[in-house]
Amino acid sequence: MDHRFQIPTERLSLAVARRIALAAQGFGVARPPRVDAGHLRRTVSRLGLHQIDSVNVVARAHYLPAFSRLGSYDRALLDRAAWGPRRERRLFEYWAHEASLLPLAMHPLLRWRMTRADRGEAGYGSMRLFANERRAEATALLDRIRADGPLAASDVESGRTGWWAWSDAKRALEWLFYAGHITTTTRRRGFERVYDLTERVIPPAILALPTPAERDAHRALIEHAARALGVATAGELRDYFRLAPSDGAAAVATLVEEGVLRAVAIPGWPAVYIHRDARRPRRVEGRALLAPFDPLIWERDRTERLFGFRYRIEIYTPAAKRVHGYYVLPFLLGDRLVARVDVKADRQASRLLVHAIHLEPDAPPETASELTKELALMARWLELDRVEAPRAERT
Repeated sequence: MDHRFQIPTERLSLAVARRIALAAQGFGVARPPRVDAGHLRRTVSRLGLHQIDSVNVVARAHYLPAFSRLGSYDRALLDRAAWGPRRERRLFEYWAHEASLLPLAMHPLLRWRMTRADRGEAGYGSMRLFANERRAEATALLDRIRADGPLAASDVESGRTGWWAWSDAKRALEWLFYAGHITTTTRRRGFERVYDLTERVIPPAILALPTPAERDAHRALIEHAARALGVATAGELRDYFRLAPSDGAAAVATLVEEGVLRAVAIPGWPAVYIHRDARRPRRVEGRALLAPFDPLIWERDRTERLFGFRYRIEIYTPAAKRVHGYYVLPFLLGDRLVARVDVKADRQASRLLVHAIHLEPDAPPETASELTKELALMARWLELDRVEAPRAERT
């Protein structure tokens, strides 16, 4: 049977679907009194990835999903897991949803993408040139890393050989990264990526894991997305790890046939699927500020369907045209998104500066007091002395 035409066997209310999605994302459970490496490891494993973004208005994006779910934690735990000594590494960088930190165990599931990039079948057009007619230049750069050790794009001096402008060096390095020949060994001040040979960064036990066939890797990635989302459309499942439509459709069909995914109906939604192991809590008591790139909300249409909450990031919108602010974090309370907060970590003045608080029309009376607690927690996590916030306004 074509999975697109499978007759739903169950109808879910929007409220039930919302609770399933929140539980799948790790919300609604008590935060630990003290967060250790195990808590962090389980959180990243549940989500499958933490998206990386260079914007540092509050904290860099990859730190925020763990804070949203676990509360205050030592960010050095994440740094060591991602960029620490090889024996301590638990994460690696690669292109998944976007640039992401992923559990090492997922490395084999993305090798098909590396192989495609190596053949010039994946990545931006300017990068693909280095898989073909400019491959010798990339190989020369790879040989330099092999002989001299890790380097960043800024280490390749423009004009030194006549080959490399900075932009060419960066594109060549990014193609080598996409193709799996090199990976990130650390990050420099300013968050610049420093590259080294993959075999010198990824632990040998991970590299020795067998590489699955493409179709099996796609199936595993879609199932992981289904576990992380709880309920989702085929497009949302595919988008989680940015699979091509044909690759994602085949994987969804296989999982439906195996009974791992089941078609359900949600009023107002297109065709939607639930993972067979999805939890169905009767209540979800969440409280969290969410990064713009948090997997709960990164797919904006899904966010609007689940929460009735239209959300757009306005960083690149001219100031005069912004509706809610520059760097706005949605606020989760219970099982609803009830407010949005335009916030900035003013490190020089040691304050968490809140430019604006916009309450949703149906925000409950306790929203302001609960938000005050969460902002205070964020300030302590960021080692800031105080919160400065205006009065909340109804949208």
